[in-house]
Amino acid sequence: MLIFSIWLFTVVASTYLFKKVSGSLSLVKPNMISIVYYYSFLISSYIGGLLIALGIDDYYMIKRMDHEEYRIIGFILLTLLMILFPLTQLVVGRILGFNAELEFNKYLQEPVRTSVDKNKRIFRLAFGALSAISVLAVAYTLLKTANVPLLELLKGNTSELAKLRIDASRGFSGIDVYIRNIFGIALTPVLSIVAFVYMTKSRALYWKVVFFTLFISSILISTYDLAKSPIFFYLIMLLLAGVYTQKLKLNWKRISGYIIAGSALLIVMYVAIQGVTELESFLAYNSGPIGRILLAQISPFFLHLDTFSHSLSPLEAKGLPSFIAGIFDIEQVRSARMVMENVFPENIDKGTGGVLNTIFLGEAFASYGYLGVIVAIIYIAAVIQVLYIIFLRLPKTPVVIALFVYFTINIPRTLVGGVADFFFNPIWIIMTVVLGGLFILEQYFHVIWKFLLSKVRKKGVTQ
Repeated sequence: MLIFSIWLFTVVASTYLFKKVSGSLSLVKPNMISIVYYYSFLISSYIGGLLIALGIDDYYMIKRMDHEEYRIIGFILLTLLMILFPLTQLVVGRILGFNAELEFNKYLQEPVRTSVDKNKRIFRLAFGALSAISVLAVAYTLLKTANVPLLELLKGNTSELAKLRIDASRGFSGIDVYIRNIFGIALTPVLSIVAFVYMTKSRALYWKVVFFTLFISSILISTYDLAKSPIFFYLIMLLLAGVYTQKLKLNWKRISGYIIAGSALLIVMYVAIQGVTELESFLAYNSGPIGRILLAQISPFFLHLDTFSHSLSPLEAKGLPSFIAGIFDIEQVRSARMVMENVFPENIDKGTGGVLNTIFLGEAFASYGYLGVIVAIIYIAAVIQVLYIIFLRLPKTPVVIALFVYFTINIPRTLVGGVADFFFNPIWIIMTVVLGGLFILEQYFHVIWKFLLSKVRKKGVTQ
């Protein structure tokens, strides 16, 4: 009863704090902070954490845990996360003079600024070139995948789908990884969002054709390896773009329809991909889709605590991003892979073991213990709040909206993936640089071009 009382009090207090720092926790006004709260923390972490702390999870991963005391220790750390994270954001917001509710509502009502007339031609050329590169990257990814899981499923070859999915996700190396991850997986959906916003604003045939091409490519790259979450996140990106451009007005009727449609799609994917047909598997809280949402994401956190307290030594510098670790001539090691190898070695031997991703606290603990957990909470909370404030204050153009939507979806996903990506994330940096370049072409190219011409003319006169 004490554990549940602590959990309930924490949820109430955390909800209040997250509302203060986000401006809105309403489902009809989704934003970066509210998605972090609902998806990364409450649903994917804290509800499952309660079940594990109470000892009523009956989940296969937790049964591999050797020391039961980490049920309570893990729950305490999650409780700390739920309070310290928004408190840090509140402090950051106060320092920067941020009024969350006022600025978020103003952003929603602000009209979209499309490209300046003088820049339209050069912007379309640059955007078309990037789109072509992204579509080719998607095609390259499919061609370089020996057995595309999606095609094998459509052919009816379902006997080794689990192994094929691992091979598809881990079978790339060298330059192929960058082509797939940057231009295929990351850039294609974001460019489709830019095209979507322009299409809704201009109705021009160019944007309709480009959006359709990028949309199909985004669907393919999101589903080719039969991962279930990417397609849902991509559709949510489109939904957010519709909300931020005022082309879509959410209400509870529409949200209910989306939830029903999403649930139906998820069930179809579970039946087709994993062969789950028993009704009880879909209704049970510790198996099927519900168990995947409530327990599969948070259970590895408790395994991290157990593993790196007793079985494995702390990663320390080896847990840093590869770029930083390389400076010290150390090879980066991801804790999620090490926990999989330690807890489920039989899956590694069969070739079906990937990684046990979990809330970022797991990787922080694996590297620097309890101190690492506290530092990671404060640091990541501050970074996310600063990003949120920046995006709400930037000009509301299609390119900026697309980048905002990208981070709104990818930050919550990264929070349940690891802590290293928040210290140095090359894909985030590249995406920011590429979209930043498009933003300059979209709004300020004519100014820069005029300035450069004046400099050349002035230099010619002086000579």
